[in-house]
Amino acid sequence: MNKPLVGAFLAALLLGAGAAPVVAAEPAQQAQEAASKTGPEAKAVTFAGTVALSNCSGSVVRSPDSAPTDPALVLSNGHCLESGFPGPGEVVVDQPSSRTFTLLNSSGDGVGTLKASKIAYGTMTDTDLSLYETTSTYQQIEDSYGIRALELETAHPTAGTAITVASGYWKRTYSCDIDGFVHQLKEGRWTWKDSVRYTPECQTIGGTSGSPVIDDATGKVVAVNNTGNESGQECTDNNPCEVDENGEVTVREGINYAQQTYNMVPCIGAGSKIDLNREGCGLPKP
Repeated sequence: MNKPLVGAFLAALLLGAGAAPVVAAEPAQQAQEAASKTGPEAKAVTFAGTVALSNCSGSVVRSPDSAPTDPALVLSNGHCLESGFPGPGEVVVDQPSSRTFTLLNSSGDGVGTLKASKIAYGTMTDTDLSLYETTSTYQQIEDSYGIRALELETAHPTAGTAITVASGYWKRTYSCDIDGFVHQLKEGRWTWKDSVRYTPECQTIGGTSGSPVIDDATGKVVAVNNTGNESGQECTDNNPCEVDENGEVTVREGINYAQQTYNMVPCIGAGSKIDLNREGCGLPKP
């Protein structure tokens, strides 16, 4: 997994400041680069609506049917939960949480703090995502900070789509394309289905976990960044392997992955409530 940053900071302390990755790059410049790399009809991808967690990245997201008065949802990874990694088959729903998130503007500046009321949903089974319900509504966030939530795409993405991974933790973006999709992505004890595989340009690192994967053409969230094969090992922690429909295993060292989010949109009901029994909801149940 693109590890939560406790491990990364310990490594930096042990190895010295010079060993830390060069990641705190100029957010304003990167926002401009993200805006200029796509065609004239593309929407500029910035940091607006992204958040920084204590150990990961995330974003404020909404479904197309979300109302301004609904509690805002924050999307991240299941492996970023403060309670630790959910085990295989484990699904967390409606658990109290007082976690805080630093909300970023388009330039990557922190403009405010959002607070969770609960973990609405979290799992590392079939996918790797968490959804926090916050104490603020979408309208309150827009009124206070001038920032709108990122909209979730409702359709399966397509290979070749130009995307940007926007890390609120590092205030850094990664630009590449969707290379394809993985039938099963296995990492240690966990298995994820229909994962997004990036082209090599997206070299995501620890702390980018939970970053929204944004379609450059629409500005909508199509996936959540979660892992990559770091050292070429097969199916071990931090070294996921691909398994196709015939059981053939492929290892792609240095390639990174994300989990699609379109299948969770039908699970979001009125008032931002997560209802796993709603028609079309593709998230695992407890």
